[in-house]
Amino acid sequence: MNKKPFPFQYHNLKILAVSDFVDKNLTSLVETKTLEPVDIIISCGDMEPEYLSFLRDRLDVPLFYVKGNHDIRYTSTNPVGCENIHKRIISVGAFTIMGLEGSMWYNGGANQYTEAMMKKNISSLWFSLWRKGRVHMVVTHAPPRHIHDKEDLCHMGFACFNTLIKKRQPEYFVHGHVHRDFETFADRITQAHTTRVINTCGYTLIEV
Repeated sequence: MNKKPFPFQYHNLKILAVSDFVDKNLTSLVETKTLEPVDIIISCGDMEPEYLSFLRDRLDVPLFYVKGNHDIRYTSTNPVGCENIHKRIISVGAFTIMGLEGSMWYNGGANQYTEAMMKKNISSLWFSLWRKGRVHMVVTHAPPRHIHDKEDLCHMGFACFNTLIKKRQPEYFVHGHVHRDFETFADRITQAHTTRVINTCGYTLIEV
């Protein structure tokens, strides 16, 4: 399926963000075509590749993803029609998005990183960061340390994400990995400096 071209500028960019599990309510909205229109889809990891292909096909908008620690079946062509943005900075019109996959290293499985390894991943993007000038949204699987994370090693956040937030001041930092129930969209958000850190567990709609 051909990708739709981006306009040079979005006045309002509507994003469907998903992670961690398939929400039956979202599936119903997509199948009945009652989900409000979105411009792009972002996956913060731990989603079946076939489900991402389903969303990409049914909603017919670009889908960008990072992998979580349970995403072991992804290939270069699966999920179909979707784009891996790990260690990349992409532009959607004038809106820039940076991606970083994985969780804290806890048993040596797929997509796990030590603090030093994740810091190196960020450092490898220095030229892209310099060239882009501004990153509006950071997309990760794991959260920043002490923001939405837990104390067990698997669900512990990365301290280098806090440094990234402080130095680059993205408008949004969206992640998954930490399962929680939310009554409102506001319950998903923690303010860190000038950045809104958003837990996308299940699904949520973000307008930027």
